[in-house]
Amino acid sequence: MAVMAGCLGLFGLVLWADSEVGWAIGTAASYVFLEIAYWAWERRRLVEARVVVGETGDRARLRLRHAGGRTTEHDPHQVVRVLVIHDNVSDSAKLRLRLRRKRPFFGRPGRPSVLTAWRKTCPGAHVNDRKAYWGMPGVPD
Repeated sequence: MAVMAGCLGLFGLVLWADSEVGWAIGTAASYVFLEIAYWAWERRRLVEARVVVGETGDRARLRLRHAGGRTTEHDPHQVVRVLVIHDNVSDSAKLRLRLRRKRPFFGRPGRPSVLTAWRKTCPGAHVNDRKAYWGMPGVPD
């Protein structure tokens, strides 16, 4: 991102001497803004959400692997809401997860998770599933 913004900025400086290059600088600034917005959105995306039992037989923990490569562990009692959205066309599902005092996390499409495991591990959470609101174009629902 920084390299691309630097190249666009250098391009704008080269053109500055000969003509008006406000559009080039505006393009570089908008590109940087869009990359920062995408990075902030991607931080909340999950690649994997797994319930793991501690090595010493402790309580189960919720391990979340984020799209950026970061892995975090949370107490299952912090989970407020779990929503699994089943795709109407393929055998996949998306996960929507909300922890107490945190922004919601969005899972990438993958295999549908078992709701009974979520209900057992996170007793205080509102666990639900639903079908997606959209269907395949041209096919009546």
